[in-house]
Amino acid sequence: MFPRRFVVLLVCASFACSACGSSGSHRKGYVRVTSTKPRVENVKVGYTFSGDASFYGKGYDGRKTASGEIFDRDDFTCAHRTLPFGTKLKVVRQKTGASVVVRVNDRGPYSKKRVLDLSEAAGKALGLEKAGHAQVTATVIE
Repeated sequence: MFPRRFVVLLVCASFACSACGSSGSHRKGYVRVTSTKPRVENVKVGYTFSGDASFYGKGYDGRKTASGEIFDRDDFTCAHRTLPFGTKLKVVRQKTGASVVVRVNDRGPYSKKRVLDLSEAAGKALGLEKAGHAQVTATVIE
């Protein structure tokens, strides 16, 4: 009926096309984020939350943040998943009592284990440069 080469070519082409149209990703453990606009929470002064915080700096210095401003690792800013840009937080390291006031200007952290990503200056003010992260309590002050 059909030449053998044609059948082999047809089978190979169908396998190749089926891989292209799959809904999954070829990267193991990778989950595609379909929503680019995070849910923004309107919170009142005094709202408090706790969890693990880390800091970021060198690789992001001079790049645009999610708010559109340029990231400066020497400013006292932070990234939060849902708080409105411009929200000011008082962040206290639970172990030492060290505190810092930061302004939300970016989205993140992308690690589900963290509640805040602080700028390098804010992280150093809390003494995070050695550990890289610590338990904090953050309170909305403005």
